[in-house]
Amino acid sequence: MLSKKECIPCRGGVPPLKGEEIIRLLGQISPEWRVIDEHHLEREFLFPGFKKGLDFTVAVGEMAEEQGHHPDIHLAWGKVILTVWTHKINGLTESDFIFAAKADLLG
Repeated sequence: MLSKKECIPCRGGVPPLKGEEIIRLLGQISPEWRVIDEHHLEREFLFPGFKKGLDFTVAVGEMAEEQGHHPDIHLAWGKVILTVWTHKINGLTESDFIFAAKADLLG
């Protein structure tokens, strides 16, 4: 179960995930996550108003600090969009999917 794992800091020098590796990991997170160009994950979380979205944003930020893995976060009234990838290799690693699984638990 991905949500039980910890994100591992990427030191670079490894190739980003592609094809079947991405498909295998994608099947282990919410189907609401989309893979964009085999480069990053994106999901929109919907909330009844601004405050609930803000609370979620804070929870994701705290989790990001704990995991040492930081998404791009877009907060708007009634929604939060998370975009996740490993900047060091400019693509996806298993840690991105671990982060997504943990965010699924918060949403």
